[in-house]
Amino acid sequence: MEKTEPNNEAALEERLGRILAECIAKDASDIHLTPGNKPYLRVHGQMNPAADFGVLSGDDLERLADILLGSRSRTPLQSNGAIDGAMSASDGTRYRYNIFRCQSQLSIALRKLEDEFRSLSDLGLPENLYELCDLPDGLVILAGPTGSGKSTTLATLLNRINQKRHGHIVTIEDPIEYIHKPLNCLVNQREIGKDAASFNEALVSAMRQDPDVILVGEIRDLNTIRTAITAAETGHLVLTTVHASDCVGTVERLVSVFPANEQDGIRRQLSLVLKAIINQHLIVSDGVQKKIVIGGEPTRRRRVICSEILRMNAAVAHLIAMGKSAQIYSTMETHRSLGMQTLEQDLARLWVSGAISEASALALSKSPKILRDRVALLKKPRRSLRIEGK
Repeated sequence: MEKTEPNNEAALEERLGRILAECIAKDASDIHLTPGNKPYLRVHGQMNPAADFGVLSGDDLERLADILLGSRSRTPLQSNGAIDGAMSASDGTRYRYNIFRCQSQLSIALRKLEDEFRSLSDLGLPENLYELCDLPDGLVILAGPTGSGKSTTLATLLNRINQKRHGHIVTIEDPIEYIHKPLNCLVNQREIGKDAASFNEALVSAMRQDPDVILVGEIRDLNTIRTAITAAETGHLVLTTVHASDCVGTVERLVSVFPANEQDGIRRQLSLVLKAIINQHLIVSDGVQKKIVIGGEPTRRRRVICSEILRMNAAVAHLIAMGKSAQIYSTMETHRSLGMQTLEQDLARLWVSGAISEASALALSKSPKILRDRVALLKKPRRSLRIEGK
């Protein structure tokens, strides 16, 4: 019979603290708490139960939800079946959580957030992306699947703006994940559900708050996308995220939300305001890199970012405006000097450098043949120029 633990509030808070400490010790990215099971930790992409913890009951999860929510209303949980939030542990580490109802009982998923702002090079992204932080206006989109590190990259760019520019930053988030203290910029962070009813309402209000930069946690509905484009058109730099598998898919995702009779106009607007799309994926670094020890156990390196980058130029703007998104990919391949790169180009770089294995690269690639061609080019020795008289 599985061992259980006391379920009074003080004991549950202490138990939650131990689970969070285990997350840090194991270098886990996520914690999953479900009734009838031990806590599960995701370590470098792999889910496993935490061996030294007892089973959580349905009552335990109800009380843990109360601890996490504090004075917040449970209305979204009751009406939508789920509620998002963020918390700071006693050691200062921040976690994003989602409390959701499953078969009439509560479950909780927590994600550990970075405890400091990292540089683009630390994240494995090109440093020339810092150029985006100097833009006076326009739309910059971070795209990728859930858990691909979009929020972390966005926080890195926003921290750079906070350090280098003198302006007003307004963030609209659900929930607030990274705390940005005012440096050279004034920063106001608003949370959906606490400070505003919806992304669109907060974004409309933000444009009346004299902002220079607006961060929108996610644009997913027609009104929010329309307002974000308007904000970018009217002299604001707008940073946001979208769930999409690649850069071309991001463009099509935004356009497809609109009615058919509006899509040509939206394409033209996007061609004018879009500055860049950074699409990223996290891959477990399972290549030839040596094992390291984290939390007393040998493990591989942390996950690495593989990115696809679309930067705006006249050719890309024309293709977007004319609805020829399928041709954007070849433009990205031939304009690396402008900071563009395809997914296959970056996968090839990671494969050849030994950061990821051949199997991992091929599993993520959409065109294995092109990927192998890019790898062959990188492995091909460069010819040295022979200069007469030397």
